[in-house]
Amino acid sequence: MAQSIAACRLGGHIALIGVLTGFAGEVSIPALFSNQIRISGISVGSRADQEDMIRAITANRLKPVIDRCFPLQEIVAAFKYYESQRHFGKVCLEL
Repeated sequence: MAQSIAACRLGGHIALIGVLTGFAGEVSIPALFSNQIRISGISVGSRADQEDMIRAITANRLKPVIDRCFPLQEIVAAFKYYESQRHFGKVCLEL
């Protein structure tokens, strides 16, 4: 948490997704106030929910829309393309 707070920009937001490191931790209250950082918890559902979703995706033959694939050595171009917001669907990297 300390690294996330230190890396967060002024007025930034930290989303805690699930509980992976335990239920307690130290938080620098002055850093939160002085940098106007928001922290929120996000619940992503249970394993059963995920298994149900995977079954539904399989049963309905859903496939992701892939806009464009970049070779790994063109990762900078891939991020620039993604940042341009001209894509429709996934932007992928290939090994």
